[in-house]
Amino acid sequence: MFFYKLKDKILISQSEYNKLNRISESEVKESKEIIYVLNRINPLKSRRNFCISDSSLIFLKEEGIHLLQKAKKIDFNLPPWLKERIKEKRVSSLNTEYPNWQDVLNYKFPSRWKVNIVGLGDVGGVLLTGLRLLGGSCIESIGIYDKNINAIKRWKLEANQIFCPFTAYKFPEVYQLREENIFDCDIFIFCATVGVPSLREEQEDVRMKQFEGNFKIISDYARKAREKSFKGIFAVISDPVDLLCKAVFLSSNKSTSGEFDFKGLAADQIRGYGLGVMHARAVYYSKQNTETAEYNREGRAFGPHGQGLVIANSLKKYDESLSEMLTAQTVKANLEVRRTGFKPYVAPALSSGSYPLIATMSGKWHYSATFIGGVFMGAKNRSIKSGIEIERLDLPVILVEKIKRSYQELGNIL
Repeated sequence: MFFYKLKDKILISQSEYNKLNRISESEVKESKEIIYVLNRINPLKSRRNFCISDSSLIFLKEEGIHLLQKAKKIDFNLPPWLKERIKEKRVSSLNTEYPNWQDVLNYKFPSRWKVNIVGLGDVGGVLLTGLRLLGGSCIESIGIYDKNINAIKRWKLEANQIFCPFTAYKFPEVYQLREENIFDCDIFIFCATVGVPSLREEQEDVRMKQFEGNFKIISDYARKAREKSFKGIFAVISDPVDLLCKAVFLSSNKSTSGEFDFKGLAADQIRGYGLGVMHARAVYYSKQNTETAEYNREGRAFGPHGQGLVIANSLKKYDESLSEMLTAQTVKANLEVRRTGFKPYVAPALSSGSYPLIATMSGKWHYSATFIGGVFMGAKNRSIKSGIEIERLDLPVILVEKIKRSYQELGNIL
């Protein structure tokens, strides 16, 4: 292995980088900071940066759905000190095929986050309410923007008047944004939409109806993020979450001539928030049947926010028929709410939005979609100082095949 120092950060590589400053292994061993392992993988199929949570990830050649599975033991003959750092989650993979890979070395995980929200419709308003109520421990401030100036004025008034007396709890200040300042933040939350299908539209997956219109809007914001050299997280709430994340990645990484140059948002800067409510809905329905009552403790959710969702009733006692039943109930849950005469936005805004966003900022486990080999795929993960860590599990073969099909279907759409 080769050892380097750049910007006071320690770098390791299997191959030589002639332009980097070589150092000794003893100097590396003494470092208490994050250690970066350099790799070269096509940016179209790989993240710029992620947490090396086990030794099998250290010299990864490609990324794919196998990242969700516990790896077979591979002996890379790593020195004991490096194995120990990996256990401590203090080793990070860094893809030098991204032109801006050195930005990772400068990034500091915020202790208190500046949050900006674009889109103050039904979902955006409830999500803002949740962040104001629950985010005091990690959120410094919340900037809000909408094309409708009255919506901004309304939510600035409403949100800042959510308050509990006789407590030291901090409520993040909510303030009005100018459009040119929407990317002056640590996390940008996209809640804008061309419109939610009416209650009369009872097709199986109303989310896909929004794709074409939302694709155009979010692609424009992705290009603006590129122009601003945005360094934070681009969080997608609008439907269909997983595909819109891909749209952000593709749009932000093209030059004015339409060629990929990967000078925009890195894949790991983009996250989709839609799986949280699917898990919450699965929990709700699981409690109605004694055979699925342990889902919240033993089960998992994978995949997109809609068709292609995979609910596993239990990882200990996986049952295909029970899992299929829970999946079907979960996918149709939004239609059940719509049949009451109301649009389903409260649970999505909180269970897919506020809660997992706060978990992301706090470095805690949650459900969201992250980039896995060219596809934004929902799974349990967390964001820590060494990068995104995706939960890796011993999964039954039949469950792996279902997840693979969902993954391939998402990849085929965009």
